[in-house]
Amino acid sequence: MKNWEKMFEKWNMFTTLDESLKSNLNKLKNDKDALKDAFYQELSFGTAGMRGILGAGTNRMNIYTVRKAVNGLADYLLTNRSDAKNRGIVIAYDSRYMSKEFAIESAKVLGYYGIHTYVFESLRPTPLLSFAVRHLNTAAGIMITASHNPPEYNGFKVYNEHGSQIVPSEAQLIVESIQQTEDELTVPTLEQAQVEEQGKLTWLSDEVDIAYLEKLHEITQLSTEEQQNDKDLQVVFTPLHGTAYDLVTKGLQQLHFSKVAVVEEQAQPDPEFSTVKSPNPEEHQAFSKAIDIGKQTNADILLGTDPDADRLGVAVKNSDDEYQVLTGNQLGVLLFDYIVKHIDKSKTVKPRMIKTVVTTEMGRAIAEANQVGSIDTLTGFKYIGEKINQYDMTGETFLFGFEESYGYLISSFARDKDAVQAAMMATEMAYYWKKEGKTLFDALDLLYEKYGYYLEGMTSLTLKGQEGSEQIEEILTSIRENPFVEIGGMQVTTIEDYSSSIRTLTLEKKQETITLPKENMIKYLLQDDGWVCFRPSGTEPKIKYYYGVRGTNAEDSHQRLLALKESLEERVNGIID
Repeated sequence: MKNWEKMFEKWNMFTTLDESLKSNLNKLKNDKDALKDAFYQELSFGTAGMRGILGAGTNRMNIYTVRKAVNGLADYLLTNRSDAKNRGIVIAYDSRYMSKEFAIESAKVLGYYGIHTYVFESLRPTPLLSFAVRHLNTAAGIMITASHNPPEYNGFKVYNEHGSQIVPSEAQLIVESIQQTEDELTVPTLEQAQVEEQGKLTWLSDEVDIAYLEKLHEITQLSTEEQQNDKDLQVVFTPLHGTAYDLVTKGLQQLHFSKVAVVEEQAQPDPEFSTVKSPNPEEHQAFSKAIDIGKQTNADILLGTDPDADRLGVAVKNSDDEYQVLTGNQLGVLLFDYIVKHIDKSKTVKPRMIKTVVTTEMGRAIAEANQVGSIDTLTGFKYIGEKINQYDMTGETFLFGFEESYGYLISSFARDKDAVQAAMMATEMAYYWKKEGKTLFDALDLLYEKYGYYLEGMTSLTLKGQEGSEQIEEILTSIRENPFVEIGGMQVTTIEDYSSSIRTLTLEKKQETITLPKENMIKYLLQDDGWVCFRPSGTEPKIKYYYGVRGTNAEDSHQRLLALKESLEERVNGIID
């Protein structure tokens, strides 16, 4: 009997298995491939926590795999934080199926170990959880969310005592503790009533929200007088059936942005995300209803947040008078430029902008032109949060952080990407440029004229199951063992292999050490400021390859980017076909 079959038998014979999971298991019995996929491995726990399809099995999100993760987290905290029981853990959850149930299951496991928990009475955004850790001074935080994944997914993210996502060194210790839990079906728990009776569970209402909104008000660059004036800016906002409605609308009210039309069909939480193909504000289709209202109201800016409100998409009218969604890189450089324009540099000590290695190089160009230090991190906002935590000790000033995947942070009172902060600043920025007689696309053109025509793209290839995992590794192995010499007609000048921490300068024929943490990722730097990067997703069965160029004009950039894309796809398809 194969190992996955043994695991299935163990679950199938477990007499007190949750009834809904037992029903799911019975359905799987008739589909051997689906059954194997549910049990062939344990749901992996990485630096972003874990994320997976809901259902029965060790490779699925369910109460047992969540309990096992929490059991490991409890062991880690009790071993490494002497005050963990009293400081406790704060838990938030989004609008997905089983989110609140997983939050309560987490509290039941933690309660068994005597660890106090604070659980929100209703759904909340991810950035509020990050803020809550700091506001309540807890030892850690848990966020139940699968971000903008399809409805059948959910996830479990862990935050450290700084309010930032755990980094690899912390994740490894938690994983080791999780692995000590041999049987996910028998993790000890208390009943919810017991945890409450023992005073180990505190339900949170709106006290954290109020404190967050006070901090949110402080990020504005508007003068005191201008903050109080009603503003001539028409806004359309959609939370895409998620968690952002209250904080975004209240945040805009604080700054007297009174002309706000909410997409009512998408204002209510809905785990099916029934009005969109995907609740992802990166995609134009997610804005279709907002665009309809925008046309009716002649809106200046459309705002869309993903279900857990850590990512923001923005659409504005282009030169053809049609609403177009800005890329994550475009919105990022616009926000950074606006912030840099308004800070008092004489009062800002060692200002720093942080971006990831796959985010536009235009951010660095703006930073250098404005005497702001720029820092690259590995992909993932956890690394940006880690740098901010270091600045608490070094005295450097965090100014702005962003990544190409629509994640932005303006102020460090939260330590993860924050779509609520970004929505406030994007609205304020649109108001600023409207007073100048310009749209955000007009403002972007000014940046291109000043810094160069930067353009970026990304291809995401989904390869599911065990065979897909093997194909992803085959792609990475091939481009390591047979590296590119040129890509899309652009010569390779540098190869950065983050798994070996070696940077190879191909023209100089020498090597350097990469000082960032190791990761299974490879980046090629090309002539004329071009670059490409291969990276497997940490939470989904995907490999992503990113690419960027800097052209002499818009058409030149598009042609260069297309050449890169076609060259990369030809190579990848040749490996897996």
